[in-house]
Amino acid sequence: MTTTFFFVRHAAHDRVGTILCGRMQGVSLGPLGRSQAESVSARLADENISVVLTSPLDRARETAEPIGAKIGCQVEICEAINEIEFGEWSGQSFDTLAGDPRWNTWNQSRSTSRPPGGETMLEVQTRVVSALEQLRRDHPGGSLAVVSHGDVIKSALLYYLGMPIDAYSRFDIDPASISTVAVSDWGSKVIRLNESAAA
Repeated sequence: MTTTFFFVRHAAHDRVGTILCGRMQGVSLGPLGRSQAESVSARLADENISVVLTSPLDRARETAEPIGAKIGCQVEICEAINEIEFGEWSGQSFDTLAGDPRWNTWNQSRSTSRPPGGETMLEVQTRVVSALEQLRRDHPGGSLAVVSHGDVIKSALLYYLGMPIDAYSRFDIDPASISTVAVSDWGSKVIRLNESAAA
């Protein structure tokens, strides 16, 4: 049986594009993000979703909660879909990081580099896909919303597309976007990528 995953990147907060938040606490959605989260919930309302999973971080939970409320489903925290652990880079501005040669190495070869004190993208992919495969076994034929973070979602999509980790820059996962993947014993198919739910 085919299980459908709706991967939702958390909606916008006021540090998007300027600060590498990583696993910082207290990063909440702004007015735009709250509006985006409502649009995502409206878009997913008719998809027969029975499970809503979210990263434990505030910005993901605040995106997931309107989805759960719209479809009448309790939101479940899933540690396996948490943001990448960026170690000492967490909370730094992208302008500051641009001067760090380790940051440039990370972006040139995600398959062979690691943030200082953090985890590799291959480690991220392993934890995320392992959780998704267990969810597929637990919910055969079901539809699940998975609210997470841009590169975490990319790691899952790259796996199901059969592409290497270093292809992460070949597509975008925007805030409040939805990417839909069907997974079964026969394999997987990406149905929609980086879909905007904005009206």
